[in-house]
Amino acid sequence: MSPVAERVGEEAHDAAGPGAAAPGPRSGGHRDAGATAGSGPAPVVLLHGVGLDRTVWADVEERLTGREVLALDLPGHGAQPPLTSPVTLQDLADDVVGRLPEGPVHLVGFSLGALIAQRIAAAAPERVLSLTCVSAVCSRTPEEAEAVRGRLETARSDFRASMERAVDRWFPGDVAGNRERRDRTREVLLANDVESYLHAYAVFAVGDREVAPELPRITAPTLAITGELDPGSTPEMTDRLADSIGGARRRVVPGVRHMLPVEAPDALVGELTELITEAEGARHD
Repeated sequence: MSPVAERVGEEAHDAAGPGAAAPGPRSGGHRDAGATAGSGPAPVVLLHGVGLDRTVWADVEERLTGREVLALDLPGHGAQPPLTSPVTLQDLADDVVGRLPEGPVHLVGFSLGALIAQRIAAAAPERVLSLTCVSAVCSRTPEEAEAVRGRLETARSDFRASMERAVDRWFPGDVAGNRERRDRTREVLLANDVESYLHAYAVFAVGDREVAPELPRITAPTLAITGELDPGSTPEMTDRLADSIGGARRRVVPGVRHMLPVEAPDALVGELTELITEAEGARHD
């Protein structure tokens, strides 16, 4: 068991208190605990990005019907206990694996969640029936690496200002319909434990370099998808990711920035459903 998994498991049990009910599965819903998949289609597991929580997937969950959908809070996020010491990408992946349902799943990761999903798909291919990497970073250039280090330093020195800049990058104020998205996202970001956020963001800042050598080992059918206007997880990064994983498909959604699950859930679910259908067809051939 990883240090994160051990610490999270113990603290979550203590926080729940005696007699607390465990979340249960529901079609199109979430279950944030290790559990057993039923006899139906393989479940879809959704992993969000740094500083967010499982609610970022709400519009996607509504559109994924006919199978179980599990949106997990990453370690240190949402309902999970905060991270109190530095962690690694492997620590985060081990924690997530410990909360997956039994059997293979369709694994979908967004941003930091995509790095975790890649690590799991490379190390435990028997657990991943298909892999979808949403708005994923990959092999950052020196300039791109410097930019993400700068954002980490800003978060350390002025957390609130850093979160406001993230909202501005993701949802420009002059775009129609963004006000509600900005408000909702700002609320989630500012609810973070600052130390925990910094530990998670430190993993995000270097995780692409750490997982890059493992990408060719991924054998699951893979989709790499991002927004045309994403300034941090660029279409060029999606090309790099798809080039690194044999047979991966690449998709760029026109007119969309970083928050693809919120901005373009229909496009995302359409591509995801196509991948799932093909992966399950290949599995039964």
